[in-house]
Amino acid sequence: MMKKTLVMMLALIMSFSVFLAACGGNDDDSSNSGNSGNDGDEPYEIIWYTIGTPQKDTDKVFEHLNEYLVDKINATVKMTQIDWGDYMKKMQIKINSGEKFDIAYIAGSEYLLNARKGAFLDMGELLDQYGQETKAILDPAFLEGPLVNGTLYGLPANKEIGQQSVYLFNKSLVEKYEMDIASINSLADLDPYLAAVQQNEPDFQPMATFKPYLPFDYILGDELPFAIRLDGDQTKIVNFYEEPETMEILKVMHDYYDKGYLVGDAGTSDDPWPLEVENWFVRKEMYQPTAELQWARSAGYDLVMQPMHQPITFNGSLMGSMQAISSTSENPQKAMEFLNLLNTDPYVRATVDKGIKGVHYEELEGGKIKDIMPARDNYRVPTYSLGNHFILPLYENDPENKWELFQEFNDDSIAAPTIGFYFDAENVKNEIAAIENVRGEFAKIILHGAVDPEEFIPMATKKFEDAGMNVVMEEMQAQYTAWLAEQE
Repeated sequence: MMKKTLVMMLALIMSFSVFLAACGGNDDDSSNSGNSGNDGDEPYEIIWYTIGTPQKDTDKVFEHLNEYLVDKINATVKMTQIDWGDYMKKMQIKINSGEKFDIAYIAGSEYLLNARKGAFLDMGELLDQYGQETKAILDPAFLEGPLVNGTLYGLPANKEIGQQSVYLFNKSLVEKYEMDIASINSLADLDPYLAAVQQNEPDFQPMATFKPYLPFDYILGDELPFAIRLDGDQTKIVNFYEEPETMEILKVMHDYYDKGYLVGDAGTSDDPWPLEVENWFVRKEMYQPTAELQWARSAGYDLVMQPMHQPITFNGSLMGSMQAISSTSENPQKAMEFLNLLNTDPYVRATVDKGIKGVHYEELEGGKIKDIMPARDNYRVPTYSLGNHFILPLYENDPENKWELFQEFNDDSIAAPTIGFYFDAENVKNEIAAIENVRGEFAKIILHGAVDPEEFIPMATKKFEDAGMNVVMEEMQAQYTAWLAEQE
């Protein structure tokens, strides 16, 4: 059945021969075009919306790339980045209004919501027709996990398939105070190191604002109360706020808040704590192999990390970074042909991600690259958000076996209980809307440590129940139980 099949798929090793074949592309040619070439018509302009801080050189980069794309697929691309905090809100407006565009970055619950209401086209059919090369190199889990009622509506970025929360540290402070971060196995283990920073480094906040890692598989995101334990009984949906592990961890978070390790407005602030601003000691990030090197390039200073848990493959990690083709696209074929190049043509992938060779980066002897300008001044896009990672060039400080490390990470990732299960909320949408209002009142202040969990979790649970949590949980449990029976 699907779940057993997925677990087996997670253990498959990608064919390196595919990657090596893909790596033959260069500025003048590509071994994978998957295209219709110049068919005599005017080039079609592909409108692409994606996430990330808008870059000043985007138009320059795509003017350069479009010369290549016209030759390859008789199309050009206009990429528009929408900043992190605004992306989903603005994209939802575009989708709801029926605006014509071709490709959009999408992830998680927004992917499910918009796929179900017909905002995106059937990606499976498009892959079969115009993206065969991409389909051949994707880990099978990426093609199975994001299916919605049997249909794939988004093309996942070919990267790590699991999620691993890590503590990320400012390396200079770790070295200055000779901290043994490898000994950190829990949130509570951070205390002496946070105290040292607080006492001796007035320019640094000991902790950036983050939600702690909790050992649950969430059904509707990590702030609504519905979840399944990652250990113990994996057949029962619980309110994770009421689980004993949650209380113990949040008591530590609140203790850290009281001690001043967290900022005073941690319960209300939307500060993203940008890496480029060196004013923090530790933060939580989602890891992929060698990510600390990439983060350091963005930050402009060295970082080190310590894992919180083994990699876990969730629905969210399989759907955490996708490109979808809009149902309003006037030429889905060209959109798919471009996505095929983004996943199989090293030149296209590197240009979109790194910019123009000789302007934004230089190629070193042996094929590795180096940014020409400091990261904060250079062209850059969020690498995780698009395309096939396995055909990207390595930076000068990347290990030679970087992509082998990615494969090992994927092989080591364990399957979460709900892979392939997606809750249909249609029968309880009014209750979920009311529960969402309660979430907005309580989740951030509780999970960021700003209030006493022993006082506020019971208050939040009472309001969740008044809003219809038990009704939703009953419907959710019925669907999940039926789904589990299908997997046997």
